Amino acid sequence: MSSPALKHSNHEHRNPRLARLGLGEKAGFAIGDFGFNLYWTCIASFLAVFYTDVFGLPAAIAGTLLLITKLIDAMTDPLMGAIADRTQTRWGKFRPYLLFAGVPMAAASVLTFTTPDLNGTGKLIYAYITYSAMMLGYTLLSTPYASLSGVMTAHPQERNTLISWRFIAAFAGMTFVNKYTLPLVEWLGRGNEQLGWQLTMMVYGALACVIFAVTFFTTRERIEPPAVQNTRPLDDIKDLLHNRPWLILVGLQMVIMLTITLRGGSSYYYLMYYVERPELISNYLAVQALALAGGAAITPLLTRYFDKALLIVILMCVVGTLSLAFYFVPKDAVWLMFTLNILISLALGPKSPLAWSMFADCADYTEWRSGRRATAMTFSAATFSMKLGGAMGSALMLWVLAAIGYVAREAQSGASQAGIALLQTVIPGAFALLAAAVASFYPLNNARLERIQEELGKGTATGKRDTRWPLDKDTDTIAPEERPPVGRPPAGTAPS
Repeated sequence: MSSPALKHSNHEHRNPRLARLGLGEKAGFAIGDFGFNLYWTCIASFLAVFYTDVFGLPAAIAGTLLLITKLIDAMTDPLMGAIADRTQTRWGKFRPYLLFAGVPMAAASVLTFTTPDLNGTGKLIYAYITYSAMMLGYTLLSTPYASLSGVMTAHPQERNTLISWRFIAAFAGMTFVNKYTLPLVEWLGRGNEQLGWQLTMMVYGALACVIFAVTFFTTRERIEPPAVQNTRPLDDIKDLLHNRPWLILVGLQMVIMLTITLRGGSSYYYLMYYVERPELISNYLAVQALALAGGAAITPLLTRYFDKALLIVILMCVVGTLSLAFYFVPKDAVWLMFTLNILISLALGPKSPLAWSMFADCADYTEWRSGRRATAMTFSAATFSMKLGGAMGSALMLWVLAAIGYVAREAQSGASQAGIALLQTVIPGAFALLAAAVASFYPLNNARLERIQEELGKGTATGKRDTRWPLDKDTDTIAPEERPPVGRPPAGTAPS
C-alpha cells in the first residue's frame, strides 16, 4: 500500500483546473459510455459469432478480417486526436463531435450487421467495407469523448470519480447488451436471425444518438492548452514518444484488452460448445457485466488507499490466478463457473476507470514536462491500444478456433472443446499476469501527481511555465542533470 490519495488543496478554489463537478455533469458525461457500449459490446461479445454463425464467414477468414480492419482503423486514432485538439468552436474542442457524428455511426453499425445476398467473395468485401466504416465512425465519436474527461477537471480524485461513473454506465450498457441482445434479435427477427440483427442495430443506433446529445448538452470543457501553444501534430507525437508513463500505459491497455476480449468473446463458444448449455449465455454475460460495473463503482474508494498502478498490479494478479483456476472447473459445476466469472470480473472492473484516469494524468505530465498540451492526441492512444488489443484478442480467438477444427452450428470434437476451454480460462489468465508485470513499471505515483498539479496550477495563475522538467526515475525530485542553467528555460518550454 502506498501513500494515501491526494488531499484536497486549501487553494483549490483559486485553480479552475481543479473544479468540483456537479451530479448532473457527472451523470451526463457518464451516460455517454452507455451509448458507446451499445456498439462496443456488440463488437466484443457478438461480432465474431455473427460473422461465423450468421453472416457465414469461416473462422480463420473472420479472424483476419477483424485484425486487418482494426489495424487500419487504429491508425486513424492519432489523426483524429490531432484534428480534435485543433478544433475550435463555441461549444469547445470535443463536445461537437458527440452531436454531429452519431447518425453516421448508427448507419454504419446497421450496415455492418446486415447480411447481403452475395457470394462468398462479395460478402467478404462487403464485411471489410462496412466494418471499417463502423470503426471509423466509432473513432470520430470515441476519441473526442474520451478526451473530454481530461478537460472537465484536473482534480485527481474528482477525475477518478468522474471516470468511475463513466465506467459504471459503460458496464451498465454492457449488461444491457449482453442480457437483451440475443432475445431482441430473436423477437425482432421472428425466426429470421439476419433480419433480427439488422433491426436490433437500428434500435441501438437510435438510442445511442439520443444519449450522445445528452452528453453534449450537460458537460463543459474547462482546461485549455497554454495560450501561447502553437504546435504541429508531429510535435504532439514527439512529446508522447518522450512520455515514459504514456508509453507504458499504451502497452498495458493493449494487454488488458486482450484479456477482456478473449474472455468476453469466447464466453458464447464456451457455454454453447464446451458446457453445452446455450440457455446460460445471456445470464453469464449479464452477471459478468454487472460484476465489472461493481468493480468500477468501488474504484474511487480503492484509489484512496492505493496508487493506481499498484492497484492494477494487484488486480491483474487476482484475475490471472482465478482464470488459471477456472480451467479446472468441471462442465457440470455451473455455480462455480458463475462464481469465478463474477470474481474475475469484479477484479477487472476497476481497470477501465484506472487506465483512462491514468491517460488523463499523462496529458498533464506532457504539459508539465514540455509546456505543451495535446489532450486528444494523448487519449487517441487509449482508443488505439484498446482497439488493437481487442482486434488481437478477437483474431487470436478465431484463429485458435480454426486451428482446433471449429465448425459453426455443429457438435465439437474433444480437441476443439479443449481449445475453447483454454480461450475462456488459461490464455486470458496468462495475459492478465503479463499486464501486472507491465503495470509495475508505471512511474506516476500519487506524490508525483500532486506536485505536477501544484506546479501546473501556479503556471495557470501566473502565465509562467516554470519547473517543467522530467521526474527523476527513483525520486519525486527533478533529476539534477536535467535542470536547466539558471535564468534559462528548459528546451521545448513555451515562453512566458
